[in-house]
Amino acid sequence: MSNHYEMMYILRPDLSEEKVREAVGKYQNFIAERGAENIQIQNRGKRRLAYPIKKFLDGIYIQMNYQADGTQIAPLERAMRLGEEVIRYMTLKIKAQPIEASASDAEAAAEEE
Repeated sequence: MSNHYEMMYILRPDLSEEKVREAVGKYQNFIAERGAENIQIQNRGKRRLAYPIKKFLDGIYIQMNYQADGTQIAPLERAMRLGEEVIRYMTLKIKAQPIEASASDAEAAAEEE
């Protein structure tokens, strides 16, 4: 059984575009080799951090969604910790969402508020 995961990680802002592509490819291949499927990557671009991390004020945000059995997470996070390009990361397990809420469900939710 595979679960849906969303990982957001922040790369150092001083990396060149080529280095960013290399890092994204490295982590994508890392989980793919360990059995993750439906890997989707979104580069959210350089943004201001809420607070300084390792003396950086900005970071390059990368979102990675994938399906896996969960055994990939610890090795991936360990690789990110050991690498120098990632300054922060977080993995979330996404619960299965209903495909489409009916109109009566939306009305019931509105009445509760």
